Amino acid sequence: MSNVFKTGILMAALTGIIVLIGDYVGGTQGMLVFLLIAGALNFGMYWFSDKLVLAMYRAKEVSREEAPELYRIVERLTLQAGLPMPKVYVVPMDQPNAFATGRDPAHAAVAVTEGIMRILTLDELEGVLGHELGHVKNRDILVSTVAATMAGAITMVARMLQYAAFFGGLGGRDEDDRGNALGALALAIVAPIAAFLIQMAISRSREYLADETGAKMCGRPMSLARALGKLEQSAEVVPADVNPATAHMFIVNPLSGGGLLSLFSTHPPIQERIARLQRMSAATTGGVW
Repeated sequence: MSNVFKTGILMAALTGIIVLIGDYVGGTQGMLVFLLIAGALNFGMYWFSDKLVLAMYRAKEVSREEAPELYRIVERLTLQAGLPMPKVYVVPMDQPNAFATGRDPAHAAVAVTEGIMRILTLDELEGVLGHELGHVKNRDILVSTVAATMAGAITMVARMLQYAAFFGGLGGRDEDDRGNALGALALAIVAPIAAFLIQMAISRSREYLADETGAKMCGRPMSLARALGKLEQSAEVVPADVNPATAHMFIVNPLSGGGLLSLFSTHPPIQERIARLQRMSAATTGGVW
């Protein structure tokens, strides 16, 4: 199953959960209300999330004169991919990492940490930047924002259901009332867990897709594979002051090493990503693409 198709199925599942909760609470009118809430939240995040995250990490925009090699790599890759030139930022962070943001390719930004520029070769840095521009090309910033906002809306409504179940019906004498309250409470508990798992699955799927897109853009899958190996090792030993809500944006999880199960991770296992890139490299050598 392709990563694009998988994302479509997962997004449909998130939408289905919102519709199910809305229908349970208020029928057709409830469905429309909760979809409108999710849409309003999405609109705000779509327009302002890039400015917020860049400010959060004190990212500094750099010019061609200030960071010539970095700028040339981004310029070459965007030309190769047919993308507009994004703004280029450097983040004052020791942990080697990178992320992309922006509501669409015309308003995109790529950011690398000071740490990543110290440990990667230019070829490896090009692989990383190809991955980030892959996110831009695939509009993953929008996809992840929509998924996160829908999951947040589900959690918000689920909490409302919990309060309603506790204070509105569990103590009632009528069997139907008690049954409805228990059903609402069960839905309120299960729905946000399901939404969170789906959101994480979407994030992992888009990381695989960005690896593939970036490797093709760069033309050297092993450059990205070697970079991922270095970045994983560094993330385990170099601490990072990162807001967990933005961890999914980075090329490797900056909070790795916490022992979380892969099911709950925003990123796929690094070894699986490297294995996929190795297969791409072998296919390239064989003239498949």
